[in-house]
Amino acid sequence: MSSWDNMSSRDELSHEWTDNLDKATGNDWTPTRKERSSLREYTYHLPPGDSDDTLEEPSAVDTAQLFPLMETRLYKRRWVMLFIFSAYSMSNAFMWLQYSIISNIFMRFYNIDTLAIDWLSMIYFLTYIPFILPVMWLLDNRGMRDVVVVGSAFNCIGAWIKTGTANPNMFAMTFFGQSVCSVATVYILGIPSRLASLWFGQQEVSTACSIGVLGNQLGIAIGFLVPPILVPNVDDMDELAYHIRIMFYISAGMATVIFVLVVIVFQEKPEIPPTQAQAQARNMQPDEYSYTASILRLLRNKPFMLLVVSYGLNVGCFYAISTLLNRMIIDHYPGEEVNAGRIGLTIVIAGMAGSLICGIWLDKTKTYKQTTLAVYILSLTGMLVYAFTLNLGHLWVVFVTAGVLGFFMTGYLPLGFEYAVELTYPESEGTSSGLLNCSAQIFGIIFTISQGKIIDKWGTLAGNMFLCIFLLIGTIMTGIIKSDLRRQKANQQAEVQTVSPADSLSSMQDYGATSCGSHWQQQP
Repeated sequence: MSSWDNMSSRDELSHEWTDNLDKATGNDWTPTRKERSSLREYTYHLPPGDSDDTLEEPSAVDTAQLFPLMETRLYKRRWVMLFIFSAYSMSNAFMWLQYSIISNIFMRFYNIDTLAIDWLSMIYFLTYIPFILPVMWLLDNRGMRDVVVVGSAFNCIGAWIKTGTANPNMFAMTFFGQSVCSVATVYILGIPSRLASLWFGQQEVSTACSIGVLGNQLGIAIGFLVPPILVPNVDDMDELAYHIRIMFYISAGMATVIFVLVVIVFQEKPEIPPTQAQAQARNMQPDEYSYTASILRLLRNKPFMLLVVSYGLNVGCFYAISTLLNRMIIDHYPGEEVNAGRIGLTIVIAGMAGSLICGIWLDKTKTYKQTTLAVYILSLTGMLVYAFTLNLGHLWVVFVTAGVLGFFMTGYLPLGFEYAVELTYPESEGTSSGLLNCSAQIFGIIFTISQGKIIDKWGTLAGNMFLCIFLLIGTIMTGIIKSDLRRQKANQQAEVQTVSPADSLSSMQDYGATSCGSHWQQQP
């Protein structure tokens, strides 16, 4: 049975068991539909022996239980929205890594140093920091569709700028094109949790968020795999320019198709909300929400701020590894540019599997803190194993250890998003995700520059151990986060009225009277 059928059947069931209850107690009076609706607003019970005269006003926590159940529905086209967003995210992520995974080739082509080539990747991190607050405001005030349309436009424009930069003298222009593409990233990273909450049901929201993150990871995987194949390390500069131009045109064509799909097909939200939490959020008056107040509440939320830092440490390490992977592999295995890309592909493919499995696990268990902490510990373990096996001289060992590292480190990405939404509900998903990603970009820049300098001076082992220290700090911070799963509680409280007839009859018989039971009793 579908989720929306379940909701409608629950509504019919609530009417049916009230009739059965009256028959069971010998009452001939039957409440009308209007009266039944009003009864659903009263669900708190009195202890035995108490009367209506001693009834206290419900607390702020109990107030959430007084909302009547609202109509919810799941639409099949939610998967289309998720697919289009994932394709857009994939296109942008591909262009992030198309330079760094063949950094030695581009360094020779443009005649630049390692720091300059690293900045072609780090510009994605730097651009995010000043633009995230305006984009979060845009997301909250103009909606998800406008944000996705603007972001995909930047992605398309930047891709076409780069098509004219396959020339050794055009490094400044290719950097400008990459900078335009990096602006699109700001319009991407906060969307998965928002899209999942607006379109998907309570039991699939974590899975949907994981799939949204998978789009970005798939783009990174293609960015690892395809550039070394499209741009071989040849000596002839004209031939090299031809191969680079082909790669740029392919990415621009993909970005254009995706932009057209976004403009024509992508929608803001369904007509009927998918969950009770979303239904209540829609009923909030516009003047009840303040963007500035929301930011301040999040900054005062200690569990969330601990998660912001620990998430930034983990994802920042992943960004540094992705950016510097070519340098680390070539240092120990000269001439293995293609295999460096394949190792990166292994990291991301394993991470995609980890993301999906973690999302499904969260939907079934709702064990947010336990799962996040376990994955964090395993990420640290995977990083240690990768660091100590990189220089053994066996590429197959690197493939295995990199896959294990990717499974847990990349699998952590959707966990952080969903855990943040649970800790901060009913604050905007885009706002909490934006702060998480801002932390990740800051640490990404710090770790990439620092690890690059350490690798140049002391080697890859020292650089990787540098990251392990911060992963250990992040693990400790994750362990001390105090969980408060607000969204889960809101959905449970909203559905507290949806109990079985037998349970309700038993409750009435045990307590004798409730706040709504006094309305049900037949007058003498």
